[in-house]
Amino acid sequence: MNLDTLITLTTGVTLLTCALAVVGVHVYAKGHAQRAALVERLSYTGQAPLGGRRRRFRDLDRRLRRTRAGRRLELKLVATGLDVTPGEFFVYMLATVAGLWLVGQAVLAPFFGPLAGLLGLWAALQFLNWQRQKRIEKFINQLPELARILANATHAGLALRTAIGMAAEELEAPAGEELGKVADQLAIGHSIDDALGELADRLPSRELVVLVTTLVLSNRAGGQVVGALRNLTETLEERKETRREVRTQLSQVNMTSYAVPVLGVGALFLMDGVNDGTLDRMTSSAVGQACVIVAFGLYAVGFVLIRRMSRIDV
Repeated sequence: MNLDTLITLTTGVTLLTCALAVVGVHVYAKGHAQRAALVERLSYTGQAPLGGRRRRFRDLDRRLRRTRAGRRLELKLVATGLDVTPGEFFVYMLATVAGLWLVGQAVLAPFFGPLAGLLGLWAALQFLNWQRQKRIEKFINQLPELARILANATHAGLALRTAIGMAAEELEAPAGEELGKVADQLAIGHSIDDALGELADRLPSRELVVLVTTLVLSNRAGGQVVGALRNLTETLEERKETRREVRTQLSQVNMTSYAVPVLGVGALFLMDGVNDGTLDRMTSSAVGQACVIVAFGLYAVGFVLIRRMSRIDV
């Protein structure tokens, strides 16, 4: 083999190696992008529709989802139906806490800054619980219509999976959205037991548990789904009316539970407005600070007791 042939062979091997390297880098980059897109898509499984908007704080959101508290927060957000990621909610909550801390410290006294921050943290968590309960109540009100649609569809000879998909298209949110998730899970191979069980976990209520249990048992044993659903529809209608009457009777008591702490906080503003600097002098000593903490604690206990006493499970 002469020198020219060796040079040509070496050049060809080098060019081939470079070409394979370029192809390898391209395939790796493409696979990495596809994996990132898949992780991003799976990260928002069960969330409200993305709506095409760009998500903020993605790095924080990914780190937060790896923690136990982040996963619990994600489940709560899924149940509320809010179009917010755990990372976004965490940042907004911290901003609210910091804002209330500064406002309480500037308007009232420096001692009230941390208390206002804790109040902001409690308010953010209560907002999630309120949104979740509100969505559950709306879903419960749609259960009679849902049971009626499922009964009519199964009576017409449709399978339960098809009936669930039909109900998802006909019902409005939140029932339509939640049943759409169930239909998607069934389409990718999940069993009816698992899909409906996850629905009951997302929106826990006695009525939904009864409906899910009826569907699961009927699907397992092959019983008369139509008769069971029609009987359940009548029961759900009666429970719906009963719940509405109880909620109306307890509306005044619920307003009282919120009015009591609001009056206490309003008294602080009134004291500081009548005599400027009163709160500074009151919280300048350990005794005054202890009295303020005890007072806020008593207001919190009163709020909890009123809410517990007015809670009637129907």
